[in-house]
Amino acid sequence: MINYITKQGVKDKPLEINVQETGGSFGLFNAFTSAGGTIGKFNYYGFIQYKNIQGWRPNSEVQQVSGLAGVNYQANAKLKVGLEYSILRNRIQMPGGFDDMQFNFDSRASYRARNWLRSPWNIFAATGEYKFTGHTALYLKSSVLLSARDLVWKNEDGGPGELDSISPITNNYVNREVQRERFTNWTTEVRLLHTYQLFKQENILAAGIRVFTGKMKRQGGGEGTTGSDFDLTLLDPRYEYDLDFTTLNIAPFVENTFKLSERFNITPGLRYEYINSTAKGYVTDGNDVLTSDRSKSRYIALFGIGLQYKTTNSTNIYGNISQAYRPVTYDQLTPFASTAVIDPNMKDADGYNTDLGWRGSVKSYFNFDVSGFYLRYNNRIGIIQKTDTQGNEYTLRTNVANSVHRGLETYLELNVTRAFFPGTTFGKISFFNSFSFVDARYTTGEFKDKYVEYAPRTINRLGITYAYKPFSTTFLISNTAKSYADATNALTSTDPAVGLIPAYQVLDWSGKLTLYRYSFKFGVNNLADKRYFTIRTNEYPGPGIIPAIGRSFYFGIGAKF
Repeated sequence: MINYITKQGVKDKPLEINVQETGGSFGLFNAFTSAGGTIGKFNYYGFIQYKNIQGWRPNSEVQQVSGLAGVNYQANAKLKVGLEYSILRNRIQMPGGFDDMQFNFDSRASYRARNWLRSPWNIFAATGEYKFTGHTALYLKSSVLLSARDLVWKNEDGGPGELDSISPITNNYVNREVQRERFTNWTTEVRLLHTYQLFKQENILAAGIRVFTGKMKRQGGGEGTTGSDFDLTLLDPRYEYDLDFTTLNIAPFVENTFKLSERFNITPGLRYEYINSTAKGYVTDGNDVLTSDRSKSRYIALFGIGLQYKTTNSTNIYGNISQAYRPVTYDQLTPFASTAVIDPNMKDADGYNTDLGWRGSVKSYFNFDVSGFYLRYNNRIGIIQKTDTQGNEYTLRTNVANSVHRGLETYLELNVTRAFFPGTTFGKISFFNSFSFVDARYTTGEFKDKYVEYAPRTINRLGITYAYKPFSTTFLISNTAKSYADATNALTSTDPAVGLIPAYQVLDWSGKLTLYRYSFKFGVNNLADKRYFTIRTNEYPGPGIIPAIGRSFYFGIGAKF
C-alpha cells in the first residue's frame, strides 16, 4: 500500500506559482500549473495538469485533465484542520494487444481502432489534528471517492488474432461490447499517538481504527454500436450481467515502540480485521439468468513485530515479520473486461513476510541498504493454462498453490568526488545501484518448483549522475531477467496471455539546467530503441502482449514565481 501525501503551499510567502510545459515524441504535450502559499493561519495549494499524447502506436491517444485544491487552517498551537478536493478526467484509446507472431512482426502496429476507456474520479478529504499535550495527539482523516470506469471495445473472447474488420455482408463492423462500473467509497481513520517514558527511554504508542465502506455497481456485456468513436450507447438496454457489490472493513489497530536502550528498540503491532462483502444482481448464462444474492463475513487478527539496532550514529540493523491476508471478494469472481475463466470457488490467500537488513550512510559520501527477505504465500491466486474439450487453450484464474519468495535487495550510492576528490571544482559524480535477486517458486501441488508468475530472478539498475553548479545529468541502465506469465511456465501458447516474458535491457538519459527562476529539462527514454514487453494480459488494454514504448524524447521548460 502506498500512502500518498499531497503537497502543501510554501510557508514563507503568500503566493508561489510554478509553471511547467513539456513536449516530446509521439505528440506528447503536458502543461502543469500550481499555486500555493501561506496567508495568516491559512496554508493553501492547488494545481491543474493537462496531458495529451498521440501515442507510440496508432489508436493510442490519451487525453487527461487532473487537478487538486487544498487548504489547511492552523486554528491555534493545538488544532489544525484541512479540506482537499482532487479530480481526474480522461479518455484513453486502446490499440489492443498482440499474439507472439504479431509482436515479432511489428510491435508498433495496431489491430484495434474501436477500443476506448475512461475512468473519471473525484476525491473529497477532510483532515484534523489535535495536540492534547506535547506528548499526546489525535489525527483524523476522512475521504470520499466517487469514480467510474467505462469501457467500449470489440468483444475480445477470440483474442488479438481475431481481426476487427468490416463484414462484407452487413458492410459494418461487429457490435462492440459496453462495460461500466460505478464506485462510492468512504474511508475514515482515527489515530492516537502518545509518547511516554519507560526505563528512562521515550516510547511511542499508536492506536486507532480504520473504517472503510465501498459500493460498486458493475455492468457488462452490453450490446454497443458498430461505430469507432467513444460511444457507450446500448442497442439493448439489458446487460449480460448487472451486479451490485458492497464491502465493509472495520480494522482497529495498536502498535508500540519500546526503546530498550539508546540503540535498540522493538515495535510489536496488532491489527484486527472485520470484512463483510455482499453481492446482488444477475448473470446470464446462455438463455438462463442466474441471480446472485450472497454475503460473507471474515474476522482476522494480524500480528507483526519490528526490531532496530543502531550499530553507529548513521547505520542500523533492522528486522521485521508480519502476517498478511488477502480475501477473495465477490467482485473478483466477475472481473471487469477479462477474457480469463474465473474459478468460482477461489479461497482467501494468507501468509507472512520477514526481512532482515542493514542500512545507513558512511560519512557524507556513501548510502546503502542491504536486506534479505522471505515471503510465504498460501493459496496464491494466479493464472493456469488449460485445454478445453475441443482442444482449445484458455487461461484459468484460480488458487494455484502455496508459494515461497526469498531473495536479496540492495541499494548502494557512492559520491565519488566527495569520497576521493573532496576539493574538486569540476563538479560531482555519483554512482548508484539498485539490485534484487528473487527466487519465487510454488511449493505444493502439480506446479511444485515452478516459478511464480511475473517474478524475474534479477532486476539490476545501475546509474551515474554528474552535477556541476546549476546543471545535472543522469544515465541509467536497467536489466530485467526473464519471467513467465502463468504457473505452468509455458514458453509458448496459442493463448497470448500465456508464455515467456523475455529478459530485456533499457537505457535512459535525462538532464536538468536551472537558471534563476527558470528550469530546463530533457530526456531520452529507451535510448537504444529496444523492442520488449513486461506483461501478457487477459484483461484490457489487451488481451495479449502489451509492448513497451520505443525510443522517445522530451523537453520541458519551467518557471517559478
